[in-house]
Amino acid sequence: MKNTKFSRRKFLRTSVALGAALAAPTIIPASALGRNGTKVPSERINMGFIGLGGQGSGHLLGGAWTYMPGGYSSDPRVQVLAVCDVDKNRREKAHKRCNESYAKRLGQADYNGVKAYNDFREVLARTDIDAVLLALPYHWSAPMAAMAMEAGKDVYCEKPIAITVREGLNMVAASKRYARIYQAGTQQRSEYDGKFRTACEYIRNGRIGQLKEVYAYRSPGAFWPKHWTEEKGQPVPDGLDWNMWVGPLPWQPYPGRLPGQEIHSLITGDVNWAPHHYDVIQWMVNPDVTAPIKVWPENDAIHWRYNNGVVVHSNGYKDEKVGEIGGGVFVGTEGRIAVDREKLISYPGKILEEPLKSSDAKVYHAESHSGNFLECVRSRKPTICDPDTALYSINAVLIGGIALILQRALEWDPVKAQFNGDDEANRLLSYTPRPPWHL
Repeated sequence: MKNTKFSRRKFLRTSVALGAALAAPTIIPASALGRNGTKVPSERINMGFIGLGGQGSGHLLGGAWTYMPGGYSSDPRVQVLAVCDVDKNRREKAHKRCNESYAKRLGQADYNGVKAYNDFREVLARTDIDAVLLALPYHWSAPMAAMAMEAGKDVYCEKPIAITVREGLNMVAASKRYARIYQAGTQQRSEYDGKFRTACEYIRNGRIGQLKEVYAYRSPGAFWPKHWTEEKGQPVPDGLDWNMWVGPLPWQPYPGRLPGQEIHSLITGDVNWAPHHYDVIQWMVNPDVTAPIKVWPENDAIHWRYNNGVVVHSNGYKDEKVGEIGGGVFVGTEGRIAVDREKLISYPGKILEEPLKSSDAKVYHAESHSGNFLECVRSRKPTICDPDTALYSINAVLIGGIALILQRALEWDPVKAQFNGDDEANRLLSYTPRPPWHL
């Protein structure tokens, strides 16, 4: 057994060395002291990024539709500790760029504080990570978000936040059970110079009279496993964990290219852009979220009737282009408002010319979707698109998609989270995950 006792001579030698070290000047990086606009390490939010395709790498390093110059890795409120993807090429590229970014900023050429992972469970197991950003294939969003919250992480999740009603419910239950902050990536509530927020406040305050109809410009969509095929696959490329990509879905051989987020063979309609449209639409319709919703197909469109009498149509408004890019047209008894990412207009024009009054009702105000998430991680207040809000929005898309699949009228009970008197429709609310994955 090794002798662990210090000799007197060794003790003195060590003491002298220690004394010299203490006497020498200590150089502490400005970033560790919170200088130059940075935050001290104890005030930064440690984050992991899972899913490094276009949207995920954009959030991490800066890119289109992510609304944060330089990405989270350039934000002084954040310390990126982990990146994860089942594709080795994506993973290594993001890992290299992120470490290089920190090395340049900190003046540490050998910086390696960002670690790369293939298996997301290793990221969730890290106790030093506070939050994760998920930009995943559609079928992974809700299951992984629930697992992340169970592991004690706050979650920013890109849309669609679920592809079935049941997995969305499970995600919301996890957020409440583990008291986690959650932000859905429906950025239109916060970005685009507040166009959607402004439209919402004008509509809610009766500037177009009583809201009667909404034109959504986007088909709903839903998961339909009937379309999953067992066709012969292609060899899986080196560096791609195809089994992990498939995850909870029924097994499918590798189709010859990485499908990315979209799984067209399992989706009827649209679950990609539709969540943006229907999220802001329901923000403006402002229904009783406990009241039943009638949904039916007619004239090549899907229609929803809410308890306050508003009818939403999936098609566009005649001869109106504004509304096509993430928005809609809102028709009231005294005028209408059309809004999308590029424009906000009204008919007559004087509706928007008269400013809102200080006494008018206001809605949740956030000017940065990612910033709102970081603020709420600190404050523990709900985000602008919290789990309940996100679920109600995606459920509009999914129940409309099920009506599209079945081509008949349905009545949705949001309290029971099921269709009234329709077993066939209710069977489309979930699927059995492939082992070992489960809700």
